[in-house]
Amino acid sequence: MILSYCLNPNCSEPQNHPSVKNCQSCGSNLILHNRYRSIKKIGKGGFGATFLGVDLSLPGNPFCVIKQLRPTSNDPETFQMALELFEREAKTLGKIDHPQIPRLLDYFEDTKHFYLIQSLVKGKNLQQEVKQNGIFDESQVKAFLTEILPVLKYIHSLKMIHRDIKPANILRREQDGKLVLIDFGAVKDQVQTQLTNQNYGQTAFTQFAVGTMGFAPPEQLAMRPIYASDIYSIGATCLYLMTAKSPKDIEMDELTGELLWEKEVRLSTGLGKILRKMLEVDVRNRYQSIDEVLTDLDIAPYEEQLEKNLSTHGKTEPTPEKEKESDGEDNTYISPTSRLAIAIRARKSRQGKSKYTVQVTPEYLLSAYAHGRMDFSQQVFNKFNFTQANIPDINFRNCKMIQSKFEEANLTGANFYSANLSGANFNKANLRKVHFLKANLQSADFRGADLEKANLEGANLTDANLCGANLTNANITEEQLQQAQTNWATIFPDGKRHIW
Repeated sequence: MILSYCLNPNCSEPQNHPSVKNCQSCGSNLILHNRYRSIKKIGKGGFGATFLGVDLSLPGNPFCVIKQLRPTSNDPETFQMALELFEREAKTLGKIDHPQIPRLLDYFEDTKHFYLIQSLVKGKNLQQEVKQNGIFDESQVKAFLTEILPVLKYIHSLKMIHRDIKPANILRREQDGKLVLIDFGAVKDQVQTQLTNQNYGQTAFTQFAVGTMGFAPPEQLAMRPIYASDIYSIGATCLYLMTAKSPKDIEMDELTGELLWEKEVRLSTGLGKILRKMLEVDVRNRYQSIDEVLTDLDIAPYEEQLEKNLSTHGKTEPTPEKEKESDGEDNTYISPTSRLAIAIRARKSRQGKSKYTVQVTPEYLLSAYAHGRMDFSQQVFNKFNFTQANIPDINFRNCKMIQSKFEEANLTGANFYSANLSGANFNKANLRKVHFLKANLQSADFRGADLEKANLEGANLTDANLCGANLTNANITEEQLQQAQTNWATIFPDGKRHIW
């Protein structure tokens, strides 16, 4: 039997029989907003509490997460301002649309308390994972950064700062093993901060979270968070994953405030350099954007190879004979070390000139995928050949993939959000549950492709070929279907072939 749990923070006996509508201890209404029933408290903080709930208005009464924010001021003017700020920030959270961030389902005020309703994500957080399975090695930390940084980049693109990144706020989703970023500090921090800036004598929330000690950098604890503050928190999370220690338990330089973490872990030169820059106390010396971190992560193996070459081939300079040979323009001598250095400089230069990261070969991409990398967003893969590739759940968000080939490829659950796929060939590809939200699919070839439960919301399907495609339960409008080519063999969203 699933009990009802009273949301009144002052209730002495909050557990109730599920059939009652009012708490038998304090009389509070147990059906929140005429729709949600709390069944268990799952978290508590200075800003309020978090509960597991069920949505009574939907078939099957699906689970949800109920977050309660508790203003303590009785001043009507202060409360009204808190309400306005809460609604403004909740609407901002509502704009988040990312598969690795819980969706905001509802928000409202009830009995002077503010509530956020979010989708439930089943899985263990990374703190629990480390305690159960042990610390991460370097390859696992790299995989963690490669997956979580693009999620954070998306948040920053919405001009939002998470403010409370730590292992306990990153879940590994039970369903597919992907990392999910939870517990945004936007509402609870912004309401508090803005009320304080208005010089109100008593703020709406007397206690609030500005981050977690050890994981939050100095400027955030001083109520001045910036995008680089989240980067510090990601770095501090890496320390925990490799040591099972909170950063506040790691020795610190009393003069500079820098964590002396190097003696706690053994890392390659490349990753150590990146982590050191992520954890800079002086924000001026820290990474300023997620792209900078991703670029250095991408190039670190080349730099390490360069250092290795320098140490093992340090004397491979041109001999006099080679210098003579190099007099001719076509015989210029360039050592392997020099070629590697030139390649790195050229790669960095290209990355600086384009909003897209450097292009890679299809072979490199498939190799990286096989080694655990899932995210290849915001890159250029025009005319790439992925024929028969087995790459489910891959992330091609915001990529340029004009005229790329995906014939007979397995792309189940892939993410092509806002990607440019004009002229792409998906002939007989497995595209079940693929996200094509806002993608440019003009003149794309989907003949014989399986698009069951695919999401094509907002996609441009002008002149796309859907002849023989399976669109059963796909999210696609009649207008989009009219823009595309279909025939007697096309299976429409209703699961039927239409008679021509």
